Amino acid sequence: MGKKVLYPGLSSHPQHDLAKRQMRGFGGMLSFEMNADRNQVEKFLKNLRVFSLAESLGGVESLIELPARMTHKGVGAGERKSLGISDSLIRVSVGIENVEDLIEDIENAVSGLNQ
Repeated sequence: MGKKVLYPGLSSHPQHDLAKRQMRGFGGMLSFEMNADRNQVEKFLKNLRVFSLAESLGGVESLIELPARMTHKGVGAGERKSLGISDSLIRVSVGIENVEDLIEDIENAVSGLNQ
């Protein structure tokens, strides 16, 4: 279901070396693109139970957003594309919840796409 993961902690990230020099850790924010159409992406987000859908990221709770329909909704499709913001790009801010609960929440949301 995943198409691409964007996280500076991954050696494949284009700015990984810069992040290593500037940060002590890589943080709890990441983005990923789903290999899914708009309806599947929206269904995935609705299937989540632990993550909350929100435009503001970086709190103690785990948050998730769809930039193309939220923070960058007013930006034209061409400009969003040039910025790397596709209709299936999802941004995640990991909070203080148990990591196993977060993984299970995402797995269940993906599994729910087949129902």
